[in-house]
Amino acid sequence: MNEKDVLSTPGHLISLAGRGFARLSEARLKPLGFGVGQLPVLVALQNGNISSQRDLARFARTEQPPMAQMLARMERDGLIRRTPDPDDGRSSRISLTTAAEARMPEAIATLFEGNREALQGFTETEAEQLTGLLRRLIDNLDRIAGAEPPATMPEG
Repeated sequence: MNEKDVLSTPGHLISLAGRGFARLSEARLKPLGFGVGQLPVLVALQNGNISSQRDLARFARTEQPPMAQMLARMERDGLIRRTPDPDDGRSSRISLTTAAEARMPEAIATLFEGNREALQGFTETEAEQLTGLLRRLIDNLDRIAGAEPPATMPEG
């Protein structure tokens, strides 16, 4: 096996595709005031859902310190608001602001359009197969790393 073969491995190709999707999504979300890294939080909190920082970190598959930093930036940018948790004085309940909630439908439509464009030339069956294969791959990687599956967010 030569060194160039590593550039043809699934891991490298998926990484390239991920970076490509991130660049595309970032460029399209920026005019709406969102960043691609905020997507898990935005999706978890849409439709009036309220969550804790701990649950958001688990849902986004990230550690608490980076989640705390992102939430601080999102609060500064007027995307989320924190209210005291009536059951735990040490915690906050986090929700989207009205302004962020109002921009979510356009953001979601923008992301779906980007996915449609990126999958141009794929049949519906191929796109579904790719999604299924990627989910299995992610499950395998989580299992290898000993990661917990992401929390499911409560319905609003």
